[in-house]
Amino acid sequence: MGTSVQVTPLCGVYNENPLSYLVSIDGFNFLIDCGWNDHFDPSLLQPLSRVASTIDAVLLSHSDTLHLGALPYAMKQLGLLAPVYSTEPVYRLGLLTMYDHYLSRKAVSEFDLFTLDDIDSAFQNVTRLTYFQNHHLSGKGEGIVIAPHVAGHLLGGTIWKITKDGEDVVYAVDFNHRKERHLNGTVLESFVRPAVLITDAYNALSNQPPRQQRDKEFLEKTILKTLEAGGNVLLPVDSAGRVLELILIMEQFWAQRLLNYPIFFLTYVASSTIDYVKSFLEWMSDSIAKSFETSRDNAFLLKHVTLLVNKSELDNAPNGPKVVLASMASLEAGFSHDIFVEWAADAKSQVLFTERGQFGTLARMLQADPPPKAVKVTMSRRVPLVGDELIAYEEEQKQLKREEELKASMIKEEELKASHGPDSNTGDPMVTDASNTLASVEVAGSHGTGYRDILIDGFVPPPTSVAPMFPFYENTTEWDDFGEVINPDDYVIKDDDMDQAAMHVGGDIDGKLDEGCASLILDTKPSKVVSNELTVQVKCSLIYMDYEGRSDGRSIKSILAHVAPLKLVLVHGSAESTEHLKQHCLKHVCPQVYAPQIEETIDVTSDLCAYKVQLSEKLMSNVLFKKLGDYEIAWVDAEVGRTESGMLSLLPITTSAPPHKSVLVGDLRMADFKQFLASKGVQVEFAGGALRCGEYVTLRKVGNVSQKGGGSGTQQIVIEGPLCEDYYKIREYLYSQFYLL
Repeated sequence: MGTSVQVTPLCGVYNENPLSYLVSIDGFNFLIDCGWNDHFDPSLLQPLSRVASTIDAVLLSHSDTLHLGALPYAMKQLGLLAPVYSTEPVYRLGLLTMYDHYLSRKAVSEFDLFTLDDIDSAFQNVTRLTYFQNHHLSGKGEGIVIAPHVAGHLLGGTIWKITKDGEDVVYAVDFNHRKERHLNGTVLESFVRPAVLITDAYNALSNQPPRQQRDKEFLEKTILKTLEAGGNVLLPVDSAGRVLELILIMEQFWAQRLLNYPIFFLTYVASSTIDYVKSFLEWMSDSIAKSFETSRDNAFLLKHVTLLVNKSELDNAPNGPKVVLASMASLEAGFSHDIFVEWAADAKSQVLFTERGQFGTLARMLQADPPPKAVKVTMSRRVPLVGDELIAYEEEQKQLKREEELKASMIKEEELKASHGPDSNTGDPMVTDASNTLASVEVAGSHGTGYRDILIDGFVPPPTSVAPMFPFYENTTEWDDFGEVINPDDYVIKDDDMDQAAMHVGGDIDGKLDEGCASLILDTKPSKVVSNELTVQVKCSLIYMDYEGRSDGRSIKSILAHVAPLKLVLVHGSAESTEHLKQHCLKHVCPQVYAPQIEETIDVTSDLCAYKVQLSEKLMSNVLFKKLGDYEIAWVDAEVGRTESGMLSLLPITTSAPPHKSVLVGDLRMADFKQFLASKGVQVEFAGGALRCGEYVTLRKVGNVSQKGGGSGTQQIVIEGPLCEDYYKIREYLYSQFYLL
């Protein structure tokens, strides 16, 4: 029997709700993603609350709220205590995203689901990994290896590969095969026939236009046209995700056209976000990394985009057409909500959505076809308390303070009684009579707490002591011929300590507070939230253009056919798109496709029979390995035996090895082989699905690598042509692309 694998969706199946899935591998429970929506609806987390205490590890794939938004709440309220794993950008940008959401909510409501301290506490448990880094778990997870790989959707976005006993479980949601300005495409196609693939159906029914056509329409026909007509453009965006691609697109276009229209990036953490992103160039596209290596040109040294952390800065900007990228993308809270209310009645202005709004949000409502002509919104703001309200608040705070002091005093008294038992001074001449001392102090002073203040102020006696005494610790320092023996690690400044100093609430790399964060965090004046409902007439233009950075339906189907998993699990997507992709995959990808419901556990244990065997030293001394990617392979002829402990073992055969047919190992892509032949001076071109090499020779693939059942042996490469010099040369080049065993 293969590795035991069970998958249980906790949120985000047959709909577009946040992503959260329980994956159990041989009894080790992974929580993969811990998402929440912009409504922060606790009812969505009920399935998670029932299993939170059983989680052994948490894997985060992306830095937006849909993938990690519930992490602070789950650790504070639901009993989630497991270690968390992510890439460095997901950790940093996820932290800033949660800061921005909290500050945006706190500015307009009495938000109490979690605090900034809860966010810091949750992210302190994160272990950061680099792409392709194999991390070996220990303890209960012994034998399990996790590794993050490029997803291509957000900076640091991850496809997780979990390996146990040679079988791979791959979690790949929100991936993008297209190379963008700041990100490389996904590496999902490099995985071939994993035991289980968990992926989403979010974009299964969508199709995307070519990138150049989309960019031209986005920049020239939409944004620039509105600005030239005297209107403003609002782009509701996320805090630190897809907005980075939009900033680069506009930064480059403004530089090419020498435009002077101002662009503002407005979030509570805008400056911190860009400061961190400047240091993440190694996580970005090859073109950005190469540009920095050759000319030290950092793509995020912005010349045309101004960073703002307070709406008052935008209000004080000069009048005239402008572009504003403001959080939140859902328009439920944040600066984008307030700006939309101000600009909605202006027919010249435009609201440009670059991603689908979450279900039930104002953004989703405005993206309807046809869009509404009027919407009801709630405008909220925080105002200081005055008059009777302020007096009542101060009295309430004084009462709470008195109760806390009384409670602390009672706890202190209980500790004192515990340390002075009824027989604690019996037979010990050094113990002071507590009753006499207390009486004398009460006579001298007006309060009966003088005895306790005198004897235990400055230290707390251990509960096992018979009387209060100052602690004494024997010096056990070790010495050698060179002096005192020290541990060098005690004098090393840990990275985590430096990170906490730099990442002080809302802080940038220099440890400075964003002005917008500081104004809310440091403002301790008593205040209240005042709200009123408005009906907003929507006269501005509303446009949606897909800049979500996800592969479209056609590409998803092609990639899944190439990966050809043994078992496929579909999550996250509308019921229509999930069912559509399920039926397609049953016909063209693999015969075992699952689309479970919430809290429905499916068993996707591999049908393969895997055995652990020990390779004897005699056998290994005669084996010649060949490098194949991350692995080394070899052909072995051996006999099966057992070790003294009873474990299966492979031993050298006692007779001569029987002959075997040559085996070509590898996966040839015709496009890559075309480039290889061109580099060797061979004239090559694609014609009718085949590769024409020179004048006489043709290569073609026959069979279907993605047939049901995953018959990988059904595909062959056929060389057609006369037996001439070119034929043998092309065949030799072809063989060089494989490993011959």
